[in-house]
Order: sequence, then C-alpha cells, then structure tokens
Amino acid sequence: MTQARFITFEGGEGVGKSTQVKRLLVRLGRASIPAIRTREPGGTPKAEAIRAFILQGRPESWGPGAEAVLFAAARLDHVNRLIAPSLAEGKWVISDRFHDSTRAYQGLTGGVDDKLIRGLEELALDGHTPDLTIVLDMDPEIAFRRVGERQIEGALAATGDRFEKEDLDWHRHLREAFLTIAANNPGRCVVIPANQSEDALEQEIWDTVVRRFPELGETQ
Repeated sequence: MTQARFITFEGGEGVGKSTQVKRLLVRLGRASIPAIRTREPGGTPKAEAIRAFILQGRPESWGPGAEAVLFAAARLDHVNRLIAPSLAEGKWVISDRFHDSTRAYQGLTGGVDDKLIRGLEELALDGHTPDLTIVLDMDPEIAFRRVGERQIEGALAATGDRFEKEDLDWHRHLREAFLTIAANNPGRCVVIPANQSEDALEQEIWDTVVRRFPELGETQ
C-alpha cells in the first residue's frame, strides 16, 4: 500500500481541470491505487448546498469577504466529512479546486485581506494541506472561448456562471494570482500549460505525479 496522498487542481475558468481530475482518477485506478475525486465548493451535502447558493450569485452583493467566509464554511465540512476520513482510510483524494481558489479569487483578485484568508484557511484545513497542487495555466482569451463553447452547448463549467461572467481583465488578474500562489509555494505547486491536447495534458500531469510520488512507479 502506498501512502494516501491529497492532490488538488487549480486554475482559471475553462482550463480543463474537471476533465483532468477524472483522467487522473482513471490512471490511479490502473495503478491499483484507491482514490476518490471531489470538488470545491462541494463534496458533501452541506458544502454542495453552499456551492449552489454562491454560484447562483446570491451573496455577490455582500462582497468577496463574505464569499470567502462561505467558501471556508463549505471547506470545513468537506475536510471533516470527506477528505480527512478518506485519507485516513488510505484513499488518495483528488480535488477540483481547494483553498488556493479562495486565495486567488477572493484574496489576490477580490482584495480580501490576507490575514482573513489565512485565518479561514487555518480553521477549515485543520492541517490538511495538499501534498501536490497542479495549476493548469492558459491564456484567459483562449479559456474564454472554451467556456463560451460549453455555454452554447448548454453545459456550463464546473464552477458555474458566477465567476465566468466577469470580464477578461478580471480573468487576467486571476491568472496572475494563481501564478503568484504557485511561485510562492514551489514545494507544493506545479504549473502546467493547459493549451495542449487533452491526451498530452493527461500524460504531462501523470508524469508530474509520478515524479512527485516515486512509489507510483513501483505499482506499474
């Protein structure tokens, strides 16, 4: 049995996080690694209820500070009821977004004070910092086209339309926020260009995971 690991995917809208989370789960299955996938906000019934409330835009008028608190409340339940128990059972956890999204969206882009962000992290994470964070990076103009295509097809991105409707300049700031977070956490974060085929991106992600956790190579 390999040690259970916690991997998160981060990045702006339309970069392909949800697809690659699913593909990584399949890869881990092929390696006989017990793993689950989850998402933020969400992952548990209470967290999913908060997700629906936020992504419908209902607390938007309250400002990014209130959004940060709501995300932290959802995260606390997510960690306590799903992430921590799964890791304790020896299951790898792969999450589509986690605390870095709050840092990027509400903190660096939304202007919420860093002290509040860190205080909420300390409360919600309870020591469960990801072992690896994969930041998928893409020019927002290209990502915007992807999101627009999904909307035309009637399938909104996993994070819903609350943030997708922000203008291009806002999304450029968001991209820089994720790159700043990655630069400040080089031991945990790896930035991977997302503007490549899904298969090529999947392979680069898998190679990154195996380099970070060499024990995976022994299972193949």
